[in-house]
Amino acid sequence: MFAYAQDSFQRPNPFRPDVAVAIDSVLERKLQALDAHVSQVYEWLPWVEHELDSVPKDPAGRLAWLRAQRSAQSIGVEVRAALRKRYAAKAEAVRDAEAFEICEYGAQPSEAELRRLFPFFD
Repeated sequence: MFAYAQDSFQRPNPFRPDVAVAIDSVLERKLQALDAHVSQVYEWLPWVEHELDSVPKDPAGRLAWLRAQRSAQSIGVEVRAALRKRYAAKAEAVRDAEAFEICEYGAQPSEAELRRLFPFFD
């Protein structure tokens, strides 16, 4: 199975969240991992987004900036619906999530296969 990570592209097709995963419990670890990719996270991506001047120069400031960037992202209606499909009532409490679209070029997993691939769903 291949999956696309969520992005904001609308052409040729907007992102469709087939699977959404709550990451509240691992968000800090994810931020630390992203922080290790200095040239991507603090140079390339801010340059592409025309916000390179907003990135602090000191390591602590950069991590705080990254945390603020992440917390500014909200869970959209479609991602929240994908969370509800997997987490039921617990989906409403999720603050941070990652969503994936299953690519049509790979295997098309059944519901049982998705539960095997993502064993942490309720």
